[in-house]
Amino acid sequence: MTTAEDLKSTLNLPRTGFPMKANLPQAEPRRIEQWKTQDLYGRLREARAGAPKFILHDGPPYANGHIHLGTALNKILKDIVVRSRTMGGEKGHDAPYVPGWDCHGLPIELQVDRNLGSKKRELSPVAFRRECRAYAEKFVGIQRAEFERLGVMGEWSDPYLTMAPSYQADIVRQLATFVEKGLVYKAKKSVYWCISDRTALAEAEVEYDEHHTSPSIDVKFALANEDEEKLASTHPALHGRRVYAVIWTTTPWTLPANLALAFHPEADYAFYPVEGTSDVLLIARALRETAPTRWKEQEIRLGPPLGEIKGAALEGIRFRHPFLDRDSVGVLGDYVTLDTGTGVVHTAPGHGWDDYLTGVRYGLDIYCPVDEAGRFLPEVAEFAGQKVFEANPKVIDLLRAKGALLGSGKETHSYPICWRCKNPIIFRATEQWFVGLDIDRFRERALEAIATVRWYPAWGQERIGNMIATRPDWCISRQRLWGVPIPAFYCKGCGAAHLTPETARRVADIFETDSADAWYDRDAKDLLPPGFACTTCGTKEFEKEKDILDVWFDSGSSHAAVLARRPQLRWPADVYLEGSDQHRGWFHSSLLIGVGTRGQAPYRQVITHGFTIDAQGRKISKSLGNDVDIQKLIGSYGAEVVRLWVTMVDYRDDMPFSDEMIKRVAEAYRKVRNTCRYLLSNLYDFDPRKDAVPEARLEELDSHALTRHRQVLARVLEAYEGFEFHIVYHQLVQYCAADLSSFYLDVLKDRLYCDAPDGARRRSSQTVMHRLAVDLARLMAPILPMTADEVWETIPGTDVGSVHLSLFPRLDGPTEERKGWSALLEVRAAVTKALEEARAAKRIASSLEARVEVTAAPALLEPLREYESQGRVFPGNLANLFIVSEATLSDSGSGPLSVRVERARGGKCERCWTYSENVGKLPAHPAVCERCAAVLEGLGR
Repeated sequence: MTTAEDLKSTLNLPRTGFPMKANLPQAEPRRIEQWKTQDLYGRLREARAGAPKFILHDGPPYANGHIHLGTALNKILKDIVVRSRTMGGEKGHDAPYVPGWDCHGLPIELQVDRNLGSKKRELSPVAFRRECRAYAEKFVGIQRAEFERLGVMGEWSDPYLTMAPSYQADIVRQLATFVEKGLVYKAKKSVYWCISDRTALAEAEVEYDEHHTSPSIDVKFALANEDEEKLASTHPALHGRRVYAVIWTTTPWTLPANLALAFHPEADYAFYPVEGTSDVLLIARALRETAPTRWKEQEIRLGPPLGEIKGAALEGIRFRHPFLDRDSVGVLGDYVTLDTGTGVVHTAPGHGWDDYLTGVRYGLDIYCPVDEAGRFLPEVAEFAGQKVFEANPKVIDLLRAKGALLGSGKETHSYPICWRCKNPIIFRATEQWFVGLDIDRFRERALEAIATVRWYPAWGQERIGNMIATRPDWCISRQRLWGVPIPAFYCKGCGAAHLTPETARRVADIFETDSADAWYDRDAKDLLPPGFACTTCGTKEFEKEKDILDVWFDSGSSHAAVLARRPQLRWPADVYLEGSDQHRGWFHSSLLIGVGTRGQAPYRQVITHGFTIDAQGRKISKSLGNDVDIQKLIGSYGAEVVRLWVTMVDYRDDMPFSDEMIKRVAEAYRKVRNTCRYLLSNLYDFDPRKDAVPEARLEELDSHALTRHRQVLARVLEAYEGFEFHIVYHQLVQYCAADLSSFYLDVLKDRLYCDAPDGARRRSSQTVMHRLAVDLARLMAPILPMTADEVWETIPGTDVGSVHLSLFPRLDGPTEERKGWSALLEVRAAVTKALEEARAAKRIASSLEARVEVTAAPALLEPLREYESQGRVFPGNLANLFIVSEATLSDSGSGPLSVRVERARGGKCERCWTYSENVGKLPAHPAVCERCAAVLEGLGR
């Protein structure tokens, strides 16, 4: 055998049907369809029957529009959690995943409004609700297909929908329990109000424009005549002078509703004379220098104070409204600050939360002369019919004409906006239904429940705790049509409101069979128990409530409507996982409903992820024009690359995305895939049942590789357990690229290709490579489920049809580094560097053209000599480790480590390309080295 072709035929060259090019955009849909055909999800449920339960409860996205990068991130994270828990532990976990959708609410109603146009006026409430239902169903179908395309596995054929009759019924049953416990009441309060959408808003539906510009004004309120003597009696210098309190505000339109001026009880205020006049201005002493800098409307120079007074002494002092014929009373408020303004706060109980609380405390009218569209009512003669924000300049003009305006300007500040329409909102006092947070220790019990939950990251506990501790009562009523009606009835005789546990539960039972549309289809008498009468006046005629429940009450009831109803699930959930904004959203409402109805949180652990941001750190959104077309992304790179991106960085922080980043992730995917392909391509003739080598008889190199593998395995399993998927990513990618491709598999090539097919060294390495392939497929299965399944099918000897039916590998051996390997790797790194320098100097073209001499201290050489002595297959263990043709060792005494590189002696073996002095000297096989000659003889060549 002399020709190169003849010799090549004796090599064990890699061979596999596993393709190098993934073609993910084309291959993934076939894989997903295969899972459906095989009912993989159903088989997984059967396989895990009896295993410990693990329940991740899905927070429902809105059934409105296509998915975006943020929703993809969220669903992929959930899928990784569910898949990793399914495979983790002694027996795995029975981890069913029931996806859900939030189908009610304003986004859908507004879109249907736009779609219908003028036709909406022709529709009955039930007909309009049917249009909303059809719209929601359409996007449930669209989003379901898009989520499945991401490789997310779950009960897609039976998701939960908040518009399902049974779900609507359970929402009302939760409300009935709140009513039963005395936590629900109706009152006129100042609440967030969107004048564009004409509805109250929940705290979670409010965002903030950090760069909003408002008009700012300083306004004089004259001291009422009847209180002039009262102040002058304690401050004689005020006799004969006209005293004005000065307020500063950025909401001029609220002045028609002003009923009071608030002072901080502990603050020091002073009476400053205006030089050249008899006027005196009352402001906080701490703001004496800054406040007058804004007063450009009038020529004002302040003299030394005529006296000082504590804020507490101004309680009850009356001032005159600047353009209306009424008094504004002095009140006290700890919320008054001295960092800006004048220290005197204009108070309109109908237009602010602090103002409202102050109004209640002082028995003031909760006055709100503004309708649902943000227009002034006819009683405000000067501005009747005008939109509040449009009235701002006219209010300023009126103040100027009255001589009450000291200063006007612009203020850039944070201002609340509606999360849907992004328009500025207002506080507006209206009759609403509330859940009382301070009734029966409800707030305290919610805070106690928070402490029983494990939060990832840990700061989530403090964040939601602060929100619960400081939030006002929960406004649960909304002035819309598409949602679950509040089952309250109003007596036609006396107007009394009736919302009882019994009537609510009766309505819930009707909704269970006929859906919440029954509220609009039936008369009140058909919804109430027979013979129901008003407890106030005895009348039996009633009108139905027109408001619906806050959609956060809908989604917050999901634990009752889903976990407590479905036999494959359980209450409470093990995990809720959503974006960090849900501390004031779904986490928040779910907690309140869980504590309110069952006395505990509906979740044991809460995981939050950050927002998606672009390369400049801006939140990715359509409104900024930096949104990402997720379908185009999948079409270019495949869903597996998107899934890998989700794990690339710590999801607990904001998640950066850019074209450059996704290219890096795609390259990382190729490294992992090619590593798996190389492992598979060298197992084509390996049957683990008869060819595997016992661990005690493994070659030392393979034993080291197995130990290193176990180190990675331990870290990856730990990371999965702690939901630290970025650690999984970096461990696996680094392991494939550095430990395997750049070291272990590179060193193995010689024995894999050139040793006898059933040689001891080759079978030892194949044993470990098989283990690596099996373990890698299982470890990457939660993140790269389609690729992992593709790898699994190609591994010889796997006994289950899908990797997802298997469990994570067990940590079955030592993870401590084997003796001597730190020295071996240190010397190998030095040899590799020396070879690179020799190659750069063109002294060698490849490492096999080299012989190296390692000179080092005896202590460093000892493990190298021990390793060399363990076997003597040409060219030797050390030469094989260094990938050179010859390696020798020299004692340097106490000198440093050094490496000398020379050209190898002898001739080049035409089979393995190693240089040997025996090439040309072996009569039967003159073209090869002594190792290859022995292999050829064993093959009968």
